[in-house]
Amino acid sequence: MKLLTRIAQHAASNPEQIAFRTENQALNYSGLWNRSSRLASLILDTGIARQKPVVVYGHMGIDMPVSFLACVKASNPYIPVDISIPMERVRLIIEKSGAELVINTTDTNLDIDHVTVINSQALQLEQGELIGEEYWVKPEEVFYIIYTSGSTGNPKGVQITAENLQSFTDWMTGDFPLGQGKVFLNQAPFSFDLSVMDFYPALQSGGTIHALEKEVINKPKHLFENLSQSGLQVWTSTPSFVQMCFPNPDFNQTMLPELAVFLFCGEVLPLAVAQELKERFPNARIFNTYGPTEATVAVTSIEITEDLLAKEKALPVGYPKSDMHIFVVDELGMPLPDGEKGELILSGPSVSKGYLGEPLLTENAFGIINGMNSYRTGDAGIIQDGLVYCQGRLDYQIKLHGYRMELEEIEFHLNQSTYIKTAIIIPYAPNEEIEYLIAAVVPADHSFDKEYKLTAAIRKDLALRLPAYMIPRKFTYHAAIPMTTNGKVDRKKMKEEVLV
Repeated sequence: MKLLTRIAQHAASNPEQIAFRTENQALNYSGLWNRSSRLASLILDTGIARQKPVVVYGHMGIDMPVSFLACVKASNPYIPVDISIPMERVRLIIEKSGAELVINTTDTNLDIDHVTVINSQALQLEQGELIGEEYWVKPEEVFYIIYTSGSTGNPKGVQITAENLQSFTDWMTGDFPLGQGKVFLNQAPFSFDLSVMDFYPALQSGGTIHALEKEVINKPKHLFENLSQSGLQVWTSTPSFVQMCFPNPDFNQTMLPELAVFLFCGEVLPLAVAQELKERFPNARIFNTYGPTEATVAVTSIEITEDLLAKEKALPVGYPKSDMHIFVVDELGMPLPDGEKGELILSGPSVSKGYLGEPLLTENAFGIINGMNSYRTGDAGIIQDGLVYCQGRLDYQIKLHGYRMELEEIEFHLNQSTYIKTAIIIPYAPNEEIEYLIAAVVPADHSFDKEYKLTAAIRKDLALRLPAYMIPRKFTYHAAIPMTTNGKVDRKKMKEEVLV
């Protein structure tokens, strides 16, 4: 596989180059390659069958990348599971995946029945047999599996093959100005596929991954000290994470003088966030991307320029990568013409083969178009002159007092108000039927001495853009919108706060 071959070449030609680092640990390319080879040999010694999934449990330590590469060198797809995931769900993932082996990179003993556990002490191997390429995961075989939330409450395992991943990393290293040997930010935990956006392009291009552990992220003073010493050149995160940095006025080009590229995925990139980044980092280029886990992280991109900011009210997610076809279809699956809203369908070599052990779910979401895997995203969007605009989830559509509406449309207009930094909508449904909408707002600077006066001003703003039935009945005000460990808006936690 090209990706593994490239990592091996970096290890041979530049062995002391740092491949992965946290605040207190660093691993060079030689160490990454050799340690992962020895661990791969240990995995093979367990007698595990080819392509049997292996759960890798931990956070952002250097044993995580070692374990990932070890698994695929031994022919096995890995399932990254972060320590933030409740143990009950960890056990469910092990059960659903059929995994018989867990690599535990933490110092905590895992109490899991009926599986073999390789503990962290065994990962410090200094000796061991180095295995050959014949064991590596083959192009059509599964490279990793990421579990996402399922509508039934059960997690779904998205299978990404080596071919899927290679299509993605070739696009990232070929179409984006990433260069060679750059320092990449790794903000997202490995159980969230946004981490793949920095991890494998960095390794393929001989770069360094600078990982932010949750202990660092949770303490703002600590976070900015870390960033200021990082030498970051490529920033990858959700828009919410970079927005979390804005309250610090020192978060700018002076703090990160070498930062040249911002890559955003995982959420809508608000116009205001892009504009503020342009002001704080005038020398950096900003790229918006879009894609579901089922299509290997991202499938579209566009550079956010001053011209684009001036003419767009909502930023597009970009043009499809060259090997990807994107269609918009109606409720019957029929293609729609340019400019008409429907469901986004993706087809191309980075689209997954489906969900592990879930044939019905796979059949409902995946298919074949022109000989390529295709995926029904469940996302609403339009295509205009080849440019893709994502307009939220089809399942974010609600019905309130007989009116059908899109929650993200209301959020978009809320966030246009000069009185609002950021806001989300929480439907209030005490008995399953929605009674009214609540706007949870982080206010911008204003001169009002009472909250009710601020609310009146926001309502007046909204009345210019929305019909009365779409204006929230209740407004609550907050210092910040909570985020999940993945760096996305934590709607569940926000709902708990506003409904207290």
